[in-house]
Amino acid sequence: MKVNVAVVQASPALFDKYKTLQKIAERVEEASKESPKLILFPEAFIPAYPRGLSFGTVVGDRSAKGRDMWLRYFDNSIEIPGDECIELAKIAKKANAYLVIGVTEKVSSGTLYCTMLYFSPKGKLIGMHRKLKPTAAERIIWGEGDGSDLNTYDTTIGKLGGLICWENYMPLARTWVYQQGVDIYMAPTADQRVGWQHTMKHIALEGRCYVLSCNQYVTKADYPADLPGEEISKLPEVMSNGGSVIIDPLGETIVGPLWGNEGILHAELDMDYLKKARMDFDPVGHYARKDVFSLKHKTFGS
Repeated sequence: MKVNVAVVQASPALFDKYKTLQKIAERVEEASKESPKLILFPEAFIPAYPRGLSFGTVVGDRSAKGRDMWLRYFDNSIEIPGDECIELAKIAKKANAYLVIGVTEKVSSGTLYCTMLYFSPKGKLIGMHRKLKPTAAERIIWGEGDGSDLNTYDTTIGKLGGLICWENYMPLARTWVYQQGVDIYMAPTADQRVGWQHTMKHIALEGRCYVLSCNQYVTKADYPADLPGEEISKLPEVMSNGGSVIIDPLGETIVGPLWGNEGILHAELDMDYLKKARMDFDPVGHYARKDVFSLKHKTFGS
């Protein structure tokens, strides 16, 4: 079986969920010209990955303007389920493709989560995953997921799964994904470093799976000038330089990395190649040594 996939490297309409939904629809329509069966968007695409912003925080203090900035971010985040999820499901159905996208999820208590959503070609939300561990100052804005949603999904194009950004540096989280079986591993991210490419190659080799990594391309000009308490003029001209990439199960780059502009990466994945790659290394089969090692998941057992 051959599977066409697309990775969308773009900037959202920062801090405006309605305009961002319009941009998602436009990018999916553009990607659909190549008839992909899977379309991946970056981490926190709705309403934005808030790189460079302080939310008025220093150790021991939070400012009033920072709370205003928080409210703006919160108001443009989305509920699950909710109206925005309905729109995303419609977009997936129109494209006749699985749509996987990073969002900032809000819950009524006031907490935000960095969440990855999975939509089916039939227009259904089939899964979600909340980031287990926000990194550094991300912890100001996002709560921690509890791991109960760390699943892979059986689909018509293979088993789908993955982790968000630096969760991919958590060995046990990766192992849990492998242990459930994964054919197409997705890593929406905000990491623009060249070193991230090595991590993606390692995961492809370690998991013997296809790896799709998706980042945003964002410039200072994309930021609204009226963000409460934030000094936009002092930010770098390029806030996120991209680096989206698609890698095969033996660690070879199929297409990308894409640097320095928005764009859509397309690739045809040969699903039989997964079996060939696992001939000499299967992380959950003949190379697992289950007589020596075991991994237990707090929610799902062993």
